[in-house]
Amino acid sequence: MSLPRILVIILVFTLAACSSRKDETNLRRIKKTGNGPDEFSIIPGKPLQSPESYAALPAPTPDGGNLTDQSPNADGIAALGGNPAALNETGIAPNERGLVAHAARYGVTPGIRQTLAKEDLKLRKRSGKVNIFRIGPSDDYSLAYKRQWLDAFAEERRLRRLGIATPSSPPEDQ
Repeated sequence: MSLPRILVIILVFTLAACSSRKDETNLRRIKKTGNGPDEFSIIPGKPLQSPESYAALPAPTPDGGNLTDQSPNADGIAALGGNPAALNETGIAPNERGLVAHAARYGVTPGIRQTLAKEDLKLRKRSGKVNIFRIGPSDDYSLAYKRQWLDAFAEERRLRRLGIATPSSPPEDQ
């Protein structure tokens, strides 16, 4: 291969690596951007205290409480304006029983979340081998599910041909 061809290839890869996508991919890959405040760093920390005996300290529990933060998840939810009591799994909330009954009217598959998680992992592993070297931005989710995407405008046209009323939508070119 000649030197000019190699330089052109390097230039193309460099430009591709510098591109930035502003779409739903950013919602799946959360990271701090900019120099503003991080939403999760505003939770006030409690003051550290020395224990009475270092030998009597409990074993560390990942994602669990400790002497300073007895219930870190509940404290975080309360600091962000939520209801910490929502963490207690006491079954279906009274105000959601009607919704759950309506959703379950045709039956419920037990363990559906675990089944879907396994199937999702299997599908993404099978179709996510395109960008093996992680050159440039990678979105395994979109690559895996691209064949299953719904063409919203084609579906809207199909429903309108059948006489089904559909809400207005933005023009196709946007």
